[in-house]
Amino acid sequence: MLVIVTGVSGTGKTTLGSLLAEKLRLPFYDGDHFHPAENIAKMSAGHPLDDVDRIPWLQALADKLEESELKGGAVLACSALKNAYREKLSVSENLRWIHMIGDRDLIWDRMLARQNHYMKAGMLDSQIATWEKPLTGHELDISGTPEELFEESLNYLKSQPMKMKMGVIGMGVMGKSLALNLAEKGVPVSLYNRFVAGKEEGIALKVVDENPEFSNLLAFEDLQKFVDSLEKPRRILMMIPAGAAIDAQLDALIPILEKDDLVIDGGNSFYLDSDRRVARLHESGMHFLPMGVSGGEEGARKGPSIMPGGNAEGYAMVEDFLGRISAKDKNGKPCVTYVGPGGSGHFIKMVHNSIEYGEMQVLAELVHLLRFGFDCSAEQVSEIFSEWGKGELKSFLLEITADLLLFKENGDLLLDNILDQAGQKGTGAWSLTTALEYGIPYSPLAESVNARGVSGEKAMRVAFSQTFKHEFAKVEGALESWLPKIKAAYSLARIINHEVGFRLMKTVSDTKGWNLNFNEIARIWTNGCIIRSGLMETISSNYSDSVSFFETSGVKEQVISGRKDLAALVGLGLTHGFALPVMSAGINYLLGRITAESSASVIQAQRDYFGAHTYQRKDDPSGKFYHTNWI
Repeated sequence: MLVIVTGVSGTGKTTLGSLLAEKLRLPFYDGDHFHPAENIAKMSAGHPLDDVDRIPWLQALADKLEESELKGGAVLACSALKNAYREKLSVSENLRWIHMIGDRDLIWDRMLARQNHYMKAGMLDSQIATWEKPLTGHELDISGTPEELFEESLNYLKSQPMKMKMGVIGMGVMGKSLALNLAEKGVPVSLYNRFVAGKEEGIALKVVDENPEFSNLLAFEDLQKFVDSLEKPRRILMMIPAGAAIDAQLDALIPILEKDDLVIDGGNSFYLDSDRRVARLHESGMHFLPMGVSGGEEGARKGPSIMPGGNAEGYAMVEDFLGRISAKDKNGKPCVTYVGPGGSGHFIKMVHNSIEYGEMQVLAELVHLLRFGFDCSAEQVSEIFSEWGKGELKSFLLEITADLLLFKENGDLLLDNILDQAGQKGTGAWSLTTALEYGIPYSPLAESVNARGVSGEKAMRVAFSQTFKHEFAKVEGALESWLPKIKAAYSLARIINHEVGFRLMKTVSDTKGWNLNFNEIARIWTNGCIIRSGLMETISSNYSDSVSFFETSGVKEQVISGRKDLAALVGLGLTHGFALPVMSAGINYLLGRITAESSASVIQAQRDYFGAHTYQRKDDPSGKFYHTNWI
């Protein structure tokens, strides 16, 4: 909120403005402090200012008001004697005027009582003569006590609520956290959560009540009132479940929105659904941003990685706000960028999540092998991971895995009391189906999805372990001799996971004409998101469309040096009874990618034998297709 307290000198503008600023938790500015030196000298000599004198002063005040609105608001005390001056200061529809009006003799007495002020009492009459009756705002009779004037001003401001800059729909964990992040960064936010009797009542109001330190939050359960509370063009962020709920919310919103309004879907929607919704809102003259958000609850509250796609014009409407709330990279630049048209923002979030699945599974495989194959304690594994995290292998997931290996509950390792059934929300599977659609090999990340599915069959796994008498075998030999190989294998497995994801993004981008900037995508993934890591910083600095991901500087060397170690570790794990699905798929994928002469010739011969599908020949470079009568 912006509040300007006006009146001739001596009416008590500074006193009232200071009280209001303290109550509203806003900065207070005294307009007298913005006069240039020549104006102060003129008034100190007892000469009133003219309109020309006031031009630079009014401009300085207008600039300060615009700057303050971006930071959440301010209270300003200044004379603003004429309506022309007030028009110059009307920088926002969120500006509220309080005009202090009083008897000339009362004001005279107050001015005589002031000490060391450059505005002399003798200049009062010139100010009164210049004063014009305000065209808008609240006129306040100064004959009351400061307390009475304060209460009347507050009541007026409450009756004139400001228009909020952003609206957030859905007060779940992520919606609430993003809304509080926006409010903390000075963005006035309206909160909306649906009303469901007996289930969801007063949810948005509870968020406001639990966070009294923010005066720039309003809560609603009525969708129309929520929309009416927003500044035009409206900016609305939906943080609700993907799927039918998004379309149902749009069905309710579109009839009560207007041309040029913006709706953002900050959830994990399928990118083809987002393509369709971009087109739908465009037909209605509105903007739609399918926006990936990564970082979990803490990231949403303190600084996530943000991936908006959709309409570039829509992104421009919230670029400043998103930059304020996002994480910052190592150079202080916001971890947010306009990704590209259509559903591209949700698409890269989908791929981000599939890489996340792969990274989590590799760490889970290593924890299991180290603890039950090499007989390491949880503390030893945590120490190994922590040591790795000090160098080029640093990553958020490595860091939290090291932490959780130390967490105890009633003296017992909590990890050992967690049921070994991994959940998933669908984005990993979407990546797999998209890879199949575009013909992109995706086996390492596909296995991370499959591993979660297998983990869900707990009862069957228990029964089969008894049927087939499966037990883990201890690895013979010192851990110290294996650790360098394990580290190299882990490093390469991560590179393979990222190469698979980036290859899918590149293929889809080229096919759909999105022109995705992968250096920039990697940059916004260097902080705030779940897969932030030293590897991502390397990718951000060195990625090039002109060479294969595996040939990128800083990556190629690890592919060459690490593949034997990854193969050896996979072989060790499998022969000792450990399932290593992502690392196994990773080495198979890599070997398949770097093998000049593959087994596919047998496949082609088989296909032609039973189905006459034809084949091409090595000794005929023309590309002609052949068929052989094999019988």
